[in-house]
Amino acid sequence: MSDTIFDKILAKQIPAQIVYEDNDVLAFRDISPQAKVHVLVIPKKKARNLNELRSWRPEDVGIFFQKVASVAEQLGLAGSGYRTVLNTGHEGGQSVDYVHAHILGGESLSGRFA
Repeated sequence: MSDTIFDKILAKQIPAQIVYEDNDVLAFRDISPQAKVHVLVIPKKKARNLNELRSWRPEDVGIFFQKVASVAEQLGLAGSGYRTVLNTGHEGGQSVDYVHAHILGGESLSGRFA
């Protein structure tokens, strides 16, 4: 797989507004936010999209989703609610070939399609 912008952010070659980082994931603010709060969470173990997570150990997939929920809680969104989106493939709206979760919140998203 070739390097994506997310690989370069992980390698600290491109700056990002990082909100959380540990051994498993990196979370940073989206440069084109679609909500008051819009953060991307990427695993440090690379996969191109959600389909490729099928080859991961179930424990690793679970860790990724637990970290997404933890980041949302850290952002103060757990109580009021938030939207989590994973786009897969071109027709699914995926613009970077690196699996990532969008956390959107900080305002009512009722009736809005992300």
